[in-house]
Amino acid sequence: MVLHLRPAVAACALVLGFGLLQGAGAQQNEIDNNFKYNSGQDVQPVFEGWSKNADGSFNMHFGYLNRNWVQELSIPVGANNSVEPAGPDRGQPTFFYTRTQRNLFTVHVPKDFAKKEVIWTLTANGKTQKAYGWLQPEWEIDPAGGAATGGQTQPELRNNKPPTITVDAATTVAVGQTMPLNAAVTDDGIPKPTATKKPAAGQETPPTLVTTNDTPVNLPQLGPGRTRGGGGEGGVRGPFVTWMVYRGPASATFESRNIQVKDGKVPNSVAFKVPGEYVLRARASDRVLFTDKDVKITVTGGATP
Repeated sequence: MVLHLRPAVAACALVLGFGLLQGAGAQQNEIDNNFKYNSGQDVQPVFEGWSKNADGSFNMHFGYLNRNWVQELSIPVGANNSVEPAGPDRGQPTFFYTRTQRNLFTVHVPKDFAKKEVIWTLTANGKTQKAYGWLQPEWEIDPAGGAATGGQTQPELRNNKPPTITVDAATTVAVGQTMPLNAAVTDDGIPKPTATKKPAAGQETPPTLVTTNDTPVNLPQLGPGRTRGGGGEGGVRGPFVTWMVYRGPASATFESRNIQVKDGKVPNSVAFKVPGEYVLRARASDRVLFTDKDVKITVTGGATP
């Protein structure tokens, strides 16, 4: 299901001597705050809100922000990647793509959870950040999409169901070998596919589920061709599948990270450079609701150069 990020709770401060902020000091601060970094920055876990289940229990929803524009990190479950209580492993990711990744996992808590907290702690590049999840009434998420999609006030969306997805893939592959990933997706046709529109000026690279493909001038390592998420490829926006490494020691090379569903089929392939245990995630989305399918793969052999 698709969830939306709760509004950030901001604290306002009264700043004396406001006129001093108009000078060179303020200009330098603005430059510093807008500088983008290849690597060395932290990963901020994010509590995105909670939703209620039919039995009275609750789901806490989490994503993250990797503040690096190039560096992707593998952080195994343990002291540097833990969720409590009942952790450290509560199904969180261990591989972290750049920038914002939303609605990646949920932590189920009982109906008597009351004012207790779910805490996700991440340490990356020597910096520790935490996300605190609790049942603040204002942070309840509409599981049907909420403000991010207009909620269910749109008549077309009231009967919308998330797509279903199956994946046919091997469980073992050698380093350097290309392995097929064949997904099949069914959808109810709601919402109806729409023709893609040229974005307004200044909105060519909006925030998405995966990394953006713009190239800041102060990031020479960020090469062209980095994929980003969105409503599928081609001239029609309909159901699409996004692939990612959810858990694993390193990244993987997909034929495509984002693929438009065509006749219910979504062919793809993947190759690995580092051996180990991986979990790949395929997310099927109709642009409002989504369904995740995880695939466990063992990669054998020595690491390629």
